[in-house]
Amino acid sequence: MSTQFAPLQNDTFLRALLRQPTDYTPLWLMRQAGRYLPEYCATRKRAGSFLGLAKNPDFATEVTLQPLDRYALDAAILFSDILTVPDAMGLGLYFAEGEGPKFERPLRDEQAVKALRAPELGELQYVFDAVTQIRTALNGRVPLIGFSGSPWTLACYMVEGGGSDDFRTVKSMLYSRPDLMHHILKTNAEAVAAYLNAQIDAGAQAVMIFDTWGGALADGAYQAFSLSYMREVVQQLKREHNGAKIPVIVFTKGGGLWLEEIADIGADAVGLDWTVNLGQARARVGHKVALQGNLDPNVLFAGPDAIRAEATRVLESFGKPEAGVGHVFNLGHGISQFTPPEAVSTLVETVHKVSRALRAG
Repeated sequence: MSTQFAPLQNDTFLRALLRQPTDYTPLWLMRQAGRYLPEYCATRKRAGSFLGLAKNPDFATEVTLQPLDRYALDAAILFSDILTVPDAMGLGLYFAEGEGPKFERPLRDEQAVKALRAPELGELQYVFDAVTQIRTALNGRVPLIGFSGSPWTLACYMVEGGGSDDFRTVKSMLYSRPDLMHHILKTNAEAVAAYLNAQIDAGAQAVMIFDTWGGALADGAYQAFSLSYMREVVQQLKREHNGAKIPVIVFTKGGGLWLEEIADIGADAVGLDWTVNLGQARARVGHKVALQGNLDPNVLFAGPDAIRAEATRVLESFGKPEAGVGHVFNLGHGISQFTPPEAVSTLVETVHKVSRALRAG
């Protein structure tokens, strides 16, 4: 079934990802619908819990649109959680107060790993319903980004049973039983590809793979246990839907070391954290992919003058856009819940104004 959506009024973000000319550098923020916004906190309170928010398409639509009502952002991103997929695999996702996500049944033994299967997509229908509802509510204002965690990042939570400081359990399995780890990753890759394709069918106009914990891996292990499975996902994704191209962004936090290898897996754009020099990154990947990033999120605590200076520095580091090169401005990681909302106003205004001036110069 194909839903009719309103025509897109602002396609700057998609054009930048596809390395087409743009009038200015488009901007969106990882975790832009989040706790730094008082209106988000009010909606979350009404929802009763984080999962109550994420699993209800009405609430998910409401919070996805909140940052766009406040700021002139160039894309919306689906409000969801990266752990929806392992939750649908029956691992029992729950959120402990003040502790973040946890799983009741982590993958700790051979039997549990071998029983793992990609979920039925029907288990995730609430996500696809939210995508369609958000896309409809956007009414063509800006494009909608769908997303998933990477196979490796999902595996970290599935084996550790939650977040981790040292990834001791998942890395022990990786080194001692690589066969089990590969089984988990292969299952995850199959699930992530199907999940993202279903988001595209539901109305997502670009998709992003978040490899939050890829940077925790040793060189060599990263290529074998994270990058190769992201490549597998990217190769299975629909790159066109209803006549429109669907760009794919991949982001490994801490992955600057492997930029050239990441740029080779077939995505349209590579996200960068704040440790990478954008100008050098552009020189390293040339015309192969667009780049997304990469302001340090903590700059947003430093006051308007510092925000303007640092945003300008990022834009100048990337340099003047030219044909076949694309840049989407973003933070090097998700926005902090403690960020003053007015700091984002300063950032958005600065990026749009300075990037227009750079093109005119």
